[in-house]
Amino acid sequence: MKLKLWHKILIGMVLGIVLGLVAPEFATKIKPLGTMFINLIKMLIVPLIFSSLAVGVMSMGNDVKKMGIIGGKTLAIYLVTTAVAVSIGLFFGTIISPGTGVEIGVSGNFEPKPFQGPLETLVNLVTTNPVASLASGNVLQIIVFSILIGVAISLTGEKGKPLANLFESTAEVIYKLTAMVMQVAPFGVFALMAWVVGQYGLDLLMPLMKVILAVYVASLLHLLFIILGGVKLLTRLSPIKFLKGIMDPLIFAFASTSSSGTLPLSMTAAQENLGVSRKISSFVLPLGATINMNGTAIYEGVTALFIAQAYGIELTMNQYFIIIFTSTLASIGTAGVPGAGLIMLSLVLSSVGLPLEGIAIVAGIDRILDMARTTLNVGGDLMATLIIGKSEKEFDIEVFNKDNKV
Repeated sequence: MKLKLWHKILIGMVLGIVLGLVAPEFATKIKPLGTMFINLIKMLIVPLIFSSLAVGVMSMGNDVKKMGIIGGKTLAIYLVTTAVAVSIGLFFGTIISPGTGVEIGVSGNFEPKPFQGPLETLVNLVTTNPVASLASGNVLQIIVFSILIGVAISLTGEKGKPLANLFESTAEVIYKLTAMVMQVAPFGVFALMAWVVGQYGLDLLMPLMKVILAVYVASLLHLLFIILGGVKLLTRLSPIKFLKGIMDPLIFAFASTSSSGTLPLSMTAAQENLGVSRKISSFVLPLGATINMNGTAIYEGVTALFIAQAYGIELTMNQYFIIIFTSTLASIGTAGVPGAGLIMLSLVLSSVGLPLEGIAIVAGIDRILDMARTTLNVGGDLMATLIIGKSEKEFDIEVFNKDNKV
């Protein structure tokens, strides 16, 4: 029987969980296999974003106005859905009250990385050294530089074609390398899941099950009503076919907890299953992997309320609005930084005067929560890609309607 990639990944994930429960000590020792796989994925991120985004911009020709329209649509969709997501998180945090009856025992203080202000973030989008940005993996700076390179090549005309051909060849090679790496994904996921369960077990989860429940229920409803509902409302296409078409990246995102790491699968799904042109997917998806944080926004809302309730602090309506506002803006400022969820949370807690020490206990289950929020982040990226591809007539209905059996 020929299995789809997500079938294999799911099997690897289940077997990893079983191994973690049955032989936790052995399970923690195979983490290096998972780490090697994640390293392979990380190896692809910078060249994939740099080459694919430049090619995506070049494919639009010298129509700078069109690029601006597509970029504006992309940013608008991401910001609106993020604001809705954090509101959903706050709603479920209020209903489920995950912090009620929880005693937080904090050993030491959590030291968050300093969060840049909006102006500093804007200034730092432009790199002073593109080579250093590529070497350090500063994704926001790489994106800006890639877009500028793509625009410059398009405007150069005939003399820019040799460099354009080089970028196109590079992108094709990276796509092939990505397909090769994806073949070992089930084994990497198996090792990662075995380590998570072997390391933390089920005991850690029990006192914080309400937090996990709130995040997962809110994420599921956001997926059903906002993402699938958005596909139905704004494209008039089948949300079921859309969901089938993006199953590979969703499953991988859940297991890997990396939006950027899932980017290769997302691009393949957008082009081969959803029928969105490479021109649009190469532009929208790298942006989404960096600035779209639907799932993280839900996480911020739930965990901020959890910490407030655990410390017996009553939030005002004004503080609720501040959480929504800061979470939405922070989704741009912290994307591309390792541990972005915890960094965003420290910003949100500071903005409403909640104790940062509460992050220490949330960090203990961050991996479990990260699975849900990363899956939602990737789903939101692909929704935006389909909506923009359809609206810009860069969409093949026959590819979308082909038989995608799950």
